[in-house]
Amino acid sequence: MTGPPPEAPIAASRLRRIEEWGLNSSRPPAQLLYDGWLLRFSPGKAKRARCVNALERGTIGLEEKISQCERHYAEAGLPAIFRVTPFSQPGDLEAVLEARSYRKFDLTCVEAADLAAMPPPMPDPRVEGASLDAWIRAVGELRGSTTGHVAAHAARLQSVALRSRQVLVRECGKVLAAGLAIAEDEAVGLFDIVVDPGQRRRGLARAVVSTLLSQAIGDGARTAYLQVDEGNVAARALYARFGFFTAYHYWYRAREGDQH
Repeated sequence: MTGPPPEAPIAASRLRRIEEWGLNSSRPPAQLLYDGWLLRFSPGKAKRARCVNALERGTIGLEEKISQCERHYAEAGLPAIFRVTPFSQPGDLEAVLEARSYRKFDLTCVEAADLAAMPPPMPDPRVEGASLDAWIRAVGELRGSTTGHVAAHAARLQSVALRSRQVLVRECGKVLAAGLAIAEDEAVGLFDIVVDPGQRRRGLARAVVSTLLSQAIGDGARTAYLQVDEGNVAARALYARFGFFTAYHYWYRAREGDQH
């Protein structure tokens, strides 16, 4: 397969479970449950950790509820960003956000793979394990992250009460690539697959993914999932070679100037 995978049918209950796994894999220290919505307040770069997740319909009127969320984010010094999924409640949330000048951006694919159905991926000898702290520092260097973003990344991952594996690829003491796997029940999520821009086309991302999936299968995982930008054709093509397909999409809504 040479292009991004098509969207594949999957049971609605399974999709919801994938969404739960994704939420559980990143837990910023500052978050609030408000009338069935999960508000997260990380000061870092990842929007998933500093947005509203509209999980349940709740009992408060929608206009009032959105206004209260705006106040919470203003008090936290963060823009009000809403993450919209096929499961967001209530059903008219997106129409109301649009009417309030919240515009759609950053369309993201949630992809999944049946690990039992794929040829067993092989670990790559170039890939080595790392402690969480060392891995976070290395990823920050690969991305050129600010000190504040590195600290927020660390706070999110250190708060997750799930098993994780962190891997790096080094050459002559320099980190060239990194990846993270977080396991829950029989599932594993892949996150932060990062390659030094000057080291692309060397198969490093494939080595990282193959190693993480091999380790996950050894740990008993049966399902894998990940999140990737809709427009990242190269990454989606790579994941397709491991059997990933598009399970569903999500996106964000924010006002002009807050879409970052």
